[in-house]
Amino acid sequence: MKSRPVVTALVLLFTGALTLSFAQNANMGTWQLNEAKSKIPAGFPKNHTVVYAMAGDQVKVTVDGTAPDGSALHTEWTGKFDGKDYPLSGDPTADMRSYKQVNDHSLMLESKKDGKVVNSAKIVVAPDGKTRTITLSAKDAKGMKVGSTAVYDRQ
Repeated sequence: MKSRPVVTALVLLFTGALTLSFAQNANMGTWQLNEAKSKIPAGFPKNHTVVYAMAGDQVKVTVDGTAPDGSALHTEWTGKFDGKDYPLSGDPTADMRSYKQVNDHSLMLESKKDGKVVNSAKIVVAPDGKTRTITLSAKDAKGMKVGSTAVYDRQ
């Protein structure tokens, strides 16, 4: 009879730990662009601040930055990290975006315009959780492959 409370406590502890691990995602929070560590070519937009926040059972990603012409950019995406397309607002080059969870520190991202992929990226949060690196691949107006590497610091 005395083992029953111990088993119940262990089950509750394990369930709580599992719930906590699923609730926490290394990408969640506010990230600030570290231009000194980034390699962003001229003519690329710069996303200065990126915020990942829970919105019910989905994730809301809000990005504030600067377009190549110097004008302000503000984009918003709300969805799940399930690889499915969800609407993207504020980006003149894309209207849909998908994120796919690779592991607890990595995501794959794909942006589309009118159903065609316009860019893809790998997002990796460092093991210490203090920085994240986005390696982006796209095609320019001439169809040539271009890319950038942006490094962000957790705020």
